Amino acid sequence: MKKLNLNLIYKKRKAKQITLQEMAETMGLKNASTYMKYEKGEYSFRAEHLPILAKTLNCEIQDLFFEDRLAKLANTKRKEL
Repeated sequence: MKKLNLNLIYKKRKAKQITLQEMAETMGLKNASTYMKYEKGEYSFRAEHLPILAKTLNCEIQDLFFEDRLAKLANTKRKEL
């Protein structure tokens, strides 16, 4: 199972200068502290959160996950050829 890259989500949000409160409102959450618990990994983002996150952070859903090591290795090998 792929894991979300919470650090990437944090960095993208900060780079776009989106506050915790703005993200909470966008995600339909009660307040900034609730969103922060998702971003810090205390709560798990649900499947319905992912399209909203991707759109807000201007990326694809798959970009929110850590890259699979085997896929990364295969891509590196292809580039060497």
